[in-house]
Amino acid sequence: MVHTLGVTWSPFVLVAGLLLIGHVAADEGLFRLVGSWCARVPGGGVTSFVVTMVAVALVTAVLNLDTSVVFMTPVALHAARAKETDETAFCYGAIFMSNAASLLLLGSNLTNLLVFADRGVSGSDFAAHMAEPWVVSVIVTTLVVLAWRWRALRRAAAAADVERERPDVGPGTAAVAFAVIAMLAIPQPALWVFGAGALVQLYQVARGSLAWRAALAATNPGVLALLFLVAVAVGWFARVTSVASSLLTHSGRVVTVATAGLTSLVINNLPAASLFAAHDVAHPFALLLGLDLGPNCAVTGALSSLLWLRLTRREGARTSVATFSAVGAIAAVLAAGAAMAVLG
Repeated sequence: MVHTLGVTWSPFVLVAGLLLIGHVAADEGLFRLVGSWCARVPGGGVTSFVVTMVAVALVTAVLNLDTSVVFMTPVALHAARAKETDETAFCYGAIFMSNAASLLLLGSNLTNLLVFADRGVSGSDFAAHMAEPWVVSVIVTTLVVLAWRWRALRRAAAAADVERERPDVGPGTAAVAFAVIAMLAIPQPALWVFGAGALVQLYQVARGSLAWRAALAATNPGVLALLFLVAVAVGWFARVTSVASSLLTHSGRVVTVATAGLTSLVINNLPAASLFAAHDVAHPFALLLGLDLGPNCAVTGALSSLLWLRLTRREGARTSVATFSAVGAIAAVLAAGAAMAVLG
């Protein structure tokens, strides 16, 4: 139980800190600013969408999946609105791309860290192994959303018509910069990021800019606590029993990807990662294709999807769980198949 707690608590504390920071930064207008930059790229809605998806993919790879969802979903929405183009593509594309682009680095997805925590694989070796699957997943995901919303994306304001946002640097923006530096430079940044989030929230509450209820709602503590308890329970159960030892020890890549993806949809990919990490897996890299891409099939698959659903509704976007699954399943299956084909 102690070992399971030790590898599980920090991801959830990190996410809570990022949500607190993102809430203050959104109130300051940081995401509207970045979104307007994406919208001013020369070309129409299609070009702006592709540029925004590349930005989401890079943020996901470098900073991690949950950071991308918290920071880049509002950016994508503001880019679409500034460009007066189809915000549906940008909205769903942000979450599909965040999941798909989380394959590149160990830190890109918390599931990567959980699965490879005890496997002795260096970050550079991991990146070299997953570089081609990452590129393929990013391209396929972009093409699926483009094919879905092509006509709507063709209707957009000219780049010159996009209003320029004025930068308003405040504590939230400073906390974003600190979070980025902490996650790149500090081996265990969870407490640092959470502390920064709590401080900027306290500062804004003291000034009267934010209310305590809004600060608490930003972290959605009920969902985080529930997922944490499930992840700890599943990880502990898997380590004291042989429940997962025979599932993927001798399975091929296709079975591994499918099993990981389906398990993620049933119990969420963080508990699923804890489950499979407790025992040897014949194809751990293929396992991550299921854990990272599989959640695009349903919002139950990952904490990132639940965060996205909450963020989009806070931003006034119209989102549907059914639409998420209908489009995301196609993106997930095609991306996983293509990534598996190039996986070394």
